[in-house]
Amino acid sequence: MIDHFFHPDGVAIIGATDNAAKGGYHILRNTLAGYKGRVYPVNPRYGEILGTKCYPDIESIPENFDLAIYFIPAKSLPDTIRACSKKGVKAIIIESAGFSEVGEEGGQLQRESVDLARSFGIRLWGPNCMGLLDGHSRNVFSFMYTDKWMTLMKPGAVSLIVQSGMLSAGFLMMILERGGMGIAKVCSIGNKCDVNETELLEYLVADEETGVIACYLESIVDGRKFLELARSTPKPIIVLKAGRSEQGAKAAMSHTASLSGSAAVYEGAFRQAGVVQVYDVHELMDFARGFSKITPCGSAGGTAVITFSGGAGIVTSDLLADHGVRLAEFGPETIRALTEVFPPWMKPSHPVDVWPAVELNGLEFVYGKAVEALMQEPNVDSIIIESIAWHLSTPGNLVAAGEMQKRYRKPVVLWQIGHMEANEHYRAVAEEAGIPVFTEISRCAAFIAGVKAHSRKKAVIKTS
Repeated sequence: MIDHFFHPDGVAIIGATDNAAKGGYHILRNTLAGYKGRVYPVNPRYGEILGTKCYPDIESIPENFDLAIYFIPAKSLPDTIRACSKKGVKAIIIESAGFSEVGEEGGQLQRESVDLARSFGIRLWGPNCMGLLDGHSRNVFSFMYTDKWMTLMKPGAVSLIVQSGMLSAGFLMMILERGGMGIAKVCSIGNKCDVNETELLEYLVADEETGVIACYLESIVDGRKFLELARSTPKPIIVLKAGRSEQGAKAAMSHTASLSGSAAVYEGAFRQAGVVQVYDVHELMDFARGFSKITPCGSAGGTAVITFSGGAGIVTSDLLADHGVRLAEFGPETIRALTEVFPPWMKPSHPVDVWPAVELNGLEFVYGKAVEALMQEPNVDSIIIESIAWHLSTPGNLVAAGEMQKRYRKPVVLWQIGHMEANEHYRAVAEEAGIPVFTEISRCAAFIAGVKAHSRKKAVIKTS
């Protein structure tokens, strides 16, 4: 039944309008821009909207259809469900607000609507949500007030489950404008009166287009099943769990009427299930992008750090230790290979501060040789590169590092500073080469810890 939301045969937009300031206009416009099937705008005030015949009510639509998108006042939902049942509708996305999040009266309406829909075999998505997007089919069933997705949304492996309408819109804009990450599916579930995150997780685990699943959740329905799904899939599951504090839990109740639960219980359960937990919105997006690029790795070795700054190397060492990640120990062959590019008066150490060697032999050459030496070190299972983007070199060494990452199956992440224009160019080159780029050293360390945790889970799945 879930697939009827993503790949429907016919879509009706209840509350379509020609007023560009209204969500009903954008739902229709977005649907027409991507969906290849039959579209039926419904509004008694219009005969046509955006060149598409408009119907006064659901009953007047001449054919049956699978999906209705609801964007009129909450009180009309029961009547809409009854009318949809006569047209063979299998799924309704409710993007309107005014249900359980506003109090008992709205909660009663929501419960009655769910019971009514179930009696007809209709599934409900939402309410109080942004709907869904599919980066591969380009089905965009959402009130998103921008057309940037039409040119910027690229198909990819990352799927999102987001329990917030406007936050999911914000996520999407961050993804589209920054680039570097392709989209499989974006699911904004709001109050999740029927379809919930656990059911969607099961769908996305089985979805061939999805390789990474990132979630913003205020509560979890059927937590046992959610954790079992996360534990049993080799796909990375990244979760930002909101409502961890008493204040946050109270805010979650007024936002989507969600009971949050104990932070300590969630954190322990996530850890046991191999869920990678994050703590802010940008971290969720950074981890999703990062996991969509890296190659699998072992988890028994240590992390190597190549840096242009001794101070940055010390900070990185501390941050890795905070996450329980140890620095790799180098064997004599690795030390010998590094010594070849270092000045005679300096012995390589770890973190590998290459700046004196860069001044002697050039940035691209030294970083290329250093990365190759660390890739060949058996005690290294991952590498953090810290570098400078500037006009005195090109990012060719990052392309080479991306190729070595795939060959040696050791993930590489990059932290760099530099002039804004050069920095952006280097970032784009690195991410095209499959290296995730982070703007803080702390994010590099946290991500490497997440990669190692996920690798341990994958190793358990492989041997079980």
